[in-house]
Amino acid sequence: MADVKIAAEPRTEFGKGAARRTRRAGRVPAVLYGHGSDPVHLSFDTVEFAAVMRENGRNAVLTVTGVGSQQLALTKSVVRDPIKGFIEHVDLVLVRRGEKVQVDVRVVTVGEAASGTLVFQNEDTLTIQADALDIPEEISVVIEDAEIGTQFLAGDIRLPDGSELVSDPELLVVNVTEAPTEEALEEEIDTEGAGVEEDAPETEDGEGSERGGGSDGGAPEDPAAAAGETPGKED
Repeated sequence: MADVKIAAEPRTEFGKGAARRTRRAGRVPAVLYGHGSDPVHLSFDTVEFAAVMRENGRNAVLTVTGVGSQQLALTKSVVRDPIKGFIEHVDLVLVRRGEKVQVDVRVVTVGEAASGTLVFQNEDTLTIQADALDIPEEISVVIEDAEIGTQFLAGDIRLPDGSELVSDPELLVVNVTEAPTEEALEEEIDTEGAGVEEDAPETEDGEGSERGGGSDGGAPEDPAAAAGETPGKED
């Protein structure tokens, strides 16, 4: 993994209001902690930090400058706005060269399964332990020519050199099943459409073909009510 340097500035204001002001100023609020040290509140240039994440992935290890001595830090958490997608806050954890860290690494499938199959990827990431400066960008699962019924469990997947599995070895990651036939898909569509009632066709006067005896096509009019009587009331 490349050594990525990024400049930070210390923050002296805290809280939601201060964080909003930091973002309006074009910076990302962050906190740096770990190894028993007190948390350090800082900020990064928004454009620069977004570029670092884009080029180095979610587990980027950064050399942070501008807040005393250089600090080596792993990107632990990046919080984004759920609607607009901008970075709201970043958590960084201090690491040392040669230190082992636990991280979630993206899983990707490689190749094409056998004809007539349908591939389900049940897990997007696996948790592994790796050297802080040698974190893999992804974990590949080779599904080339995999037959119906083939299952890839976490413990069966070959990890990059130097990495150890932390996730449950029995975790189902990729499942190769039989692809549905065209007839089965059509039958499913027919079944889903069964029992759907269509609106009754309109008559020439614009009213439904089924209606009650009332003048407005609703329920039949009560004769007593029509005569001006009140049901259940005696004179």
